[in-house]
Amino acid sequence: MLDESLIRDQLHNTVHEIKLPQLGKHYRGKVRENFIDEENHQRIIISTDRLSAFDKVITTIPFKGQLLNQMSTFWFEKTKHIAPNHIIDIPDPNVVRVHECQSLPVEMIVRAYITGSAWRAYQKGESVSGITFPAGLKNYQKLPEPVITPTTKAEVGEHDLPISREEIIAKGLVEEDVYTDIEKKTMDLFKFASDYCAQNNLILVDCKFEFGKTHDGEIVVIDEIFTPDASRFWIKDSYQERFEKGEKPEILDKEFFRQWLIKEKNFMGDGPIPEIPDDIKVEFVNRYVQSFEMITGQDFVPVVEGNVIERIKKNLKI
Repeated sequence: MLDESLIRDQLHNTVHEIKLPQLGKHYRGKVRENFIDEENHQRIIISTDRLSAFDKVITTIPFKGQLLNQMSTFWFEKTKHIAPNHIIDIPDPNVVRVHECQSLPVEMIVRAYITGSAWRAYQKGESVSGITFPAGLKNYQKLPEPVITPTTKAEVGEHDLPISREEIIAKGLVEEDVYTDIEKKTMDLFKFASDYCAQNNLILVDCKFEFGKTHDGEIVVIDEIFTPDASRFWIKDSYQERFEKGEKPEILDKEFFRQWLIKEKNFMGDGPIPEIPDDIKVEFVNRYVQSFEMITGQDFVPVVEGNVIERIKKNLKI
């Protein structure tokens, strides 16, 4: 947990956007600024403090970019023996330099428990990405085996849509041999991280992966992995008792924020974006800090030296 006064002091020292045209062609994602050096086949990715939910940017959260970047690079280092990734180096707590890749047009989502959008579809009697879940499941229940439910990769502001393995191959979105390869890497990565999290009293509920092809033709993991933005984490030792009582698990990811938006603001992505109280932002930071520390076994050290954007420029030698 960080001191509340430290978080509140940094509420306005966040990165919403950053313009660095000298780094190359600019592309803006939901939470990351990308600068592409086409000549050298490299990309600078800056993790901003933007917070997205329901495919919309809602607000900014102090230290979120640092937390996400350091969490993701921790996992990239831990899993590079399972699947190669795009990392070259890490010049700043919010920044990575990576190999420029041609992104595959699908996201690979692994689910070990039924919850979230899969549960909402299940309640309507719908399949997810061509997968029909067993009858009689309850929300938050562990599935017999982890399953992959791919989605399309939507443009910023659009919604990702479930798509089956068969549709992906039939439409030529990904060649069958490539899909088989990333399917195996997806399950191997999930198993490794799930076992690792279990040792630290966490359940890895679900997560997503993105893959790309380097200039040399290698298929690598890109974007981020096993962060609270791209995964759900629950506290392990309280899960079973809570589930048996029909209670929600203890949640470490941003699902609590999605639920707050739904219940308190009646917001699920449509209409005006609501104002977010400072108390919710403080809680969000400490949930992410707790997640970081439980998973990595390291203390999170927030960088508070002056303006965060100026620090990034300095470390990138701009």
